[in-house]
Amino acid sequence: MTIRPQFLTTLIALGGGLLLLSGCGKKASTTTAPRATAIEVAPVTARDVPIWLRGIGNVQANNTVTVRPRVSGELKSIHFTEGQEVKVGDVLAEIDPRPYNAALAQALAQLAQSEAQAANDRREFERIKALVATNTESRQLLDQREATLAQSAALVQAAQAAVDNAKLNLDFTTVRAPIGGHTGVRLLDAGNLVTASQNNGLVVITQTKPITVLFTLPQQSFLDIRRGITAAGANNALPVEALDDSGRILARGKLELIDNQIDTSTGTLRLKAVFPNEDQTLWPGQFINARVLVQTLPQALTVPTVAVQPGLDGPFAYVVKADSTVEARTLKLGPAVEAVTVVESGLAAGERVVREGQNKLKPGAKIELAKPVAEVGTTSPAEAPRAKEGPAAP
Repeated sequence: MTIRPQFLTTLIALGGGLLLLSGCGKKASTTTAPRATAIEVAPVTARDVPIWLRGIGNVQANNTVTVRPRVSGELKSIHFTEGQEVKVGDVLAEIDPRPYNAALAQALAQLAQSEAQAANDRREFERIKALVATNTESRQLLDQREATLAQSAALVQAAQAAVDNAKLNLDFTTVRAPIGGHTGVRLLDAGNLVTASQNNGLVVITQTKPITVLFTLPQQSFLDIRRGITAAGANNALPVEALDDSGRILARGKLELIDNQIDTSTGTLRLKAVFPNEDQTLWPGQFINARVLVQTLPQALTVPTVAVQPGLDGPFAYVVKADSTVEARTLKLGPAVEAVTVVESGLAAGERVVREGQNKLKPGAKIELAKPVAEVGTTSPAEAPRAKEGPAAP
């Protein structure tokens, strides 16, 4: 049978159309909806937020004393070791006491002589007084004996003062610690001749319990500190913490002093804090970071600082809605406290904000959680809000 060319052309056209329809059907069946973007979120939480001001400080001994001899003589013995912790009154050294024992004995003898003379003058005065009463002696002689008695009494007082001075000098031959603290390097050895109040002392003692920290803050911090002091009340000093470079707390103390003027050359304000330092973690001359607590914001709303993004209308955060889409919410921010930022308006407690992956989002985007993220500030001490870090003063 012979197939006509026109019929063959029609069959080929129909076949091509069926293939085209089959291909279109396949393509339609494989098309899917856009995948949700995987991001990390964190909750908006209400908490008490401490506001700290931070500066660089230097540890200073509360008291520093150079122990010098108060009498002259040979340094007979040393009774301390270098670096030893001493208490008030501990014996540090002995100066040869023999010359001072002799001086005391001499003063005692002079006192006895003066007292004997005064007693004799007292008896003579009483005798003349009795004779004057019977008109046996003149009134002039009585006046002379009264003057002699007064002179004798004065000599007794002078002799007693000499005895007291001799005892004092003898006591000074025992060199004692005037304050409690740590001894430094010994400056004199036994056998040396020393003189009263000589320039080079025996040893320097530094008091380390309690101990002082002087630190500076920018002058802009002054009003915050004054408000904090006023809020704390007259009987409550502002808390101060000393930290090392890693942020570890070394000691806790109290603010004792705000300097009476701002340093015009640096624009900084000097403050003084005192620490009990019972464990002696602070040491004179040590440089530390110091921070003072000026305020605590009660139940402030906070979000991770990384969740806050800059925008044309101000800072904003992506808020996750109930349908797993995001909304860009403009925020009014409070202070940034290390890993978190206080939100004054724009968010409510319990809402969730995007903390990572914001560059993948736009308003209305569908999201899914990449992994659960714990509340900032509860996972570890390192994430907890610790300080409103003011710029370190020069």
